[in-house]
Amino acid sequence: MPQILVRPPSPRLADGELTHFDRVPVDAELAREQWERYVAVFRERGWSVTELAAADEHPDGVFVEDVVVVFDDLAVVTRPGAVSRLGELATLRPVVEGLGLDVATIEAPAALEGGDVLKIGRTAYVGRSSRTNDAGIDALRDLLAPRGWQVVAVPVTRVLHLKSAVTALPDGTVVGHLPLVDDASGFERFLPVPEPEGNAVVVLDERSVLMSASAPRSAEMFRGLGLDVVTTPVTELEKLEGCVTCLSVRLR
Repeated sequence: MPQILVRPPSPRLADGELTHFDRVPVDAELAREQWERYVAVFRERGWSVTELAAADEHPDGVFVEDVVVVFDDLAVVTRPGAVSRLGELATLRPVVEGLGLDVATIEAPAALEGGDVLKIGRTAYVGRSSRTNDAGIDALRDLLAPRGWQVVAVPVTRVLHLKSAVTALPDGTVVGHLPLVDDASGFERFLPVPEPEGNAVVVLDERSVLMSASAPRSAEMFRGLGLDVVTTPVTELEKLEGCVTCLSVRLR
């Protein structure tokens, strides 16, 4: 059974880090409701849900994908580039160690956030962003090369993370909103989408994806490709540069 790790949003969500967005009011109660609807989609699709302990003192804790990335039977506990997020690791690590996976840790001076890691086949595209540095990319490459993975660095300057700009459909086609993408030429197949929120999809199975309700034209485009598209509102999380990918860690 596929599984996700999630963490409920903090009441202090509005105080989260911002890099490319202006700060606007955030409704923490609505954010909680949207998060619950997001998690419900996975349960309805047969996924098991593991909920990490609330970390109300960490406004960005709900964006759990940034702090651990899973490659086959290896869980990589990251070292966030935002110092304010380092405290999230204390409650994450025991849960990850209990999953029965091998566990590796990114150590200083390396910085790596999971939102910068896009996995397609046996290739991990890793964004060189304000949150992930060269040492972090090199550290991940050292961990993955013996396991048959290729790590490809990708420039990210227009958005927070690589997956704030691009994600991939079930067949490996990379999708993104061109004004947010530094360089699409490094991807084997690239499909531009008409809305910024349309660049974030979570693969539920080989024919189904989950995406934000804020991108109806992109959703229609994907349906035209024969995909089953599930949409859910995540407006309050999007205000903090979040999206549907960063709200969970998927274990298949």
